[in-house]
Amino acid sequence: MLFEILQKNKMSSFSNELKKQVPNFLNSSGHGDISRWSNSVDDLPSIEISEFNLNSDCIIVGSKSDCSDIERKLIEEQLRQLMPWRKGPYNLFGLILDAEWQSNLKWNRLERHIKSLKNKLVLDVGCGNGYYGWRMLGKGAEYVVGIDPSLLFYSQFTAIKKYLPNSNIEIIPFGIEKLSDNELYFDTVFSMGVIYHRREPGEHLKQLSRCLKSGGELVVESIVIDSDNLDILIPEEPYAKMKNVWSIPSLKLLVKWINDAGFKNTRVIDTTKTTPKEQRVTKWMQFESLDDFLDQNDKDKTIEGYPAPVRSIVISEKS
Repeated sequence: MLFEILQKNKMSSFSNELKKQVPNFLNSSGHGDISRWSNSVDDLPSIEISEFNLNSDCIIVGSKSDCSDIERKLIEEQLRQLMPWRKGPYNLFGLILDAEWQSNLKWNRLERHIKSLKNKLVLDVGCGNGYYGWRMLGKGAEYVVGIDPSLLFYSQFTAIKKYLPNSNIEIIPFGIEKLSDNELYFDTVFSMGVIYHRREPGEHLKQLSRCLKSGGELVVESIVIDSDNLDILIPEEPYAKMKNVWSIPSLKLLVKWINDAGFKNTRVIDTTKTTPKEQRVTKWMQFESLDDFLDQNDKDKTIEGYPAPVRSIVISEKS
């Protein structure tokens, strides 16, 4: 279905490249856990669902009465093999996957501000396990394509999609740098929690622009620093224990980056400090989380002494 959708929307060359690249990427990844994760997905019991809801904070797949207690226990055992679950929450047959991030909070902050996704082709860059993609599909998107290089997140997505096999959503398991250099024609492109992980944020924004049709909407979410100037934080050590944070802009600088990349009608729709209500340790993500990343004597600072995470969402359009 994905390949047909891309071809229908003037992206035949991209479709043909994916047909070759994705199988080779999965077969040659060399990741030591991919067989175990694949087996966990394969071992999930086949159950026909009676209902689903992609518009609730906790994505609902199936009802509790669709499966037996034994089947539900088996589902839990296999899904726990795919830990840690970073994005969620999900409800599978009454089993609550309470992920590290209450991703619904971010979605609730942005959904009323974006253009309608009804019958639109959507690209979600850095999509994780696909939580936001399912929410986009719930808003009527014609098809959602997610890209993320994490094979664990890809495995989590395939586990969820096992029970929604005919849904118009797919994840491509590699990063944006592997996308075709050809112009793509998505109606809306999301890049949430990605730009501060890029060595060259300007180039990232140009890549996003190449993925959008003229007049298409870009949604960027990033950590920002509190400054009214064109300031930037370049961490000399890990930021909040993240080793791959290259630069964190002020909100004013983030907007400038977006405008300099050729976008227009740029507007900030939300700025929110991240709290343990939104990001925390759960039984589905038992490693360190936000509270462990902050200075215990001053929660306005990270453990390294940098400003604690504040996230802004910026919306703009391709000229």
